[in-house]
Amino acid sequence: MVHYKAMDNDIREISIDHSEYPSSLKTIKGAPEKLYIKGKLLRDESCFAIVGTRRCSAYGKQIAMDIAGELASAGLTIVSGLAPGIDTYAHKAVVERNKRTIAVLGTGLDDKSLYPKENRKLAQEIIENDGALISEYPAGTKGTHFTFPQRNRIVSGLSLGVLVVEAKEKSGSLITADYARKQQRKLFAVPGSIHSLNSKGTHFAIKKLGAKLVENADDILPELGFSKPETSQTMIGENAEEQAILTSLQEGALHIEKIIEHTKLVPAKAAGTLAILEIKGKVRNLGGNIFAPTT
Repeated sequence: MVHYKAMDNDIREISIDHSEYPSSLKTIKGAPEKLYIKGKLLRDESCFAIVGTRRCSAYGKQIAMDIAGELASAGLTIVSGLAPGIDTYAHKAVVERNKRTIAVLGTGLDDKSLYPKENRKLAQEIIENDGALISEYPAGTKGTHFTFPQRNRIVSGLSLGVLVVEAKEKSGSLITADYARKQQRKLFAVPGSIHSLNSKGTHFAIKKLGAKLVENADDILPELGFSKPETSQTMIGENAEEQAILTSLQEGALHIEKIIEHTKLVPAKAAGTLAILEIKGKVRNLGGNIFAPTT
């Protein structure tokens, strides 16, 4: 029996009996008989999945990036689906730290099929950081209403646990959460405002699916038998303006108008300093001129 076959465009095909096939995935119901891979896949490693809505808020984006980065620094491989929104930000946070992440696609891995197109660069960065793109679908397979929900069982199946960051009431992320429950994986969810539609799914996961409420990575690591990595020192600005902005962001994300209000900097100086801090990797723009410190 052939367990491995080389494909075009650096895509490899392996069977369920191949030595590279993840052992955790073999145990789930409906494990894929074949996997298509770009990058490095390991038989045994500690993975953790982070999923959520495609239309996430600045709050969700910050939470996803902070927790993904901290878990990756603690030694976990972060798994997600490369979709717009929470998936993308989870992968980006790991790549920023030059850590390993796995993207599970609901399409073929070839450039023409890969979804979303705007994440082609991110997909390449994942591979360059010793991560992997995987799919159960051969090259040329376009995504459908069937293939994306189906891939969610692989996301949870690879992982020790699943975190839902933001999700609407009928979100695909809840499909992943339900798979996690059936596969006896640990389930976690981030709470949010009771008035936000993006919190309906996470609150459902907490109330009905038994998800553990999560505020930060410290709520996850002990559950998986991992220790918190040593915290880095508080970031120091290289001049008074940088320090004023970093101090204003110590409590969390702020709109640029609030930063100006707190720091008393003139708008042009605040905007310019924020741009420099972003280039230095000390702050990130969450969109809509909302800025947060990197962790």
